[in-house]
Amino acid sequence: MRLDDFDPNINVEDQRGQGGGGFNLGGGGGGGGLLLGLLPLVFSRFGCAGVAVLLAVMFFFGGGLGGISQLSAPSAPVGQQQPRVSDGTAASACTTDASARAACNAFSSADKTWQQLLGSNFRAPKLVFFGGQGQSGCGAAQSAMGPFYCPSDQGIYLDTSFFAELEQRFGARGDFAQDYVIAHEFGHHIQNLLGTSDKVQSAMQRSSRTEGNKLSVKLELQADCYAGVWAAQNRDRMEPGDLEEGLTAAQAIGDDTLQREAQGRVVPDSFTHGSSAQRQAWLKRGIDSGDPRQCDTFNEGL
Repeated sequence: MRLDDFDPNINVEDQRGQGGGGFNLGGGGGGGGLLLGLLPLVFSRFGCAGVAVLLAVMFFFGGGLGGISQLSAPSAPVGQQQPRVSDGTAASACTTDASARAACNAFSSADKTWQQLLGSNFRAPKLVFFGGQGQSGCGAAQSAMGPFYCPSDQGIYLDTSFFAELEQRFGARGDFAQDYVIAHEFGHHIQNLLGTSDKVQSAMQRSSRTEGNKLSVKLELQADCYAGVWAAQNRDRMEPGDLEEGLTAAQAIGDDTLQREAQGRVVPDSFTHGSSAQRQAWLKRGIDSGDPRQCDTFNEGL
């Protein structure tokens, strides 16, 4: 996707170099430590019901990946060279390496696209880079958590080493796979602006664990659809193979695929982000329609 003309005036924060590299969560692959590290984020986004779901996953799966972590990457090896630290400006933060530039390109494009779609209802989020570990308005930012959106400070948090993990572990190659990750998290910001996230959190607090998971799935699939809407609005910038790259990425991070890899079995009631087929379908719906009104996952059977 041709996105090499990012706006240097985007809101970017750079936490790289502020924390130690090679942060290991719990050893032996990050089991229970990884999930415990997610507690602040889950509570901020989904409240007590979300925490209950997280604890249930720890119980049933022994601290494995389960359905909670959408995109989970291992922490950087001890001694791995850290990214060059920027001088704090967006232009500098976005040019520390190719991955940072790609993230800024996608973020800037999404920023412009949703500003046009929402008009006066739009408020720009911020893009926050961190390396290994950082700090967000939702608590600790850790690379093992994968990219995430924090509604408290309206920040999209990214350790760019995840892009290598996306390709090497998940087999999702190409620039559009990376763009999809940013566009999905931007979709969560749109849900926050529209009040959707607050409504879902409130509903989850009144729901059973199974029903709460279903609400979480609908929220995530809507963010996938919003990512597709962004791509459709920039269809003239898409290149041959982009759609396939996006669908491959969506397939690779479906709950069923991740659970099968981590546990060797699939537990649909524990899904929090949707199956591979669902994620592909809603991303494609957004791309095909280009209309956020077609992303109403809450009033359609999934």
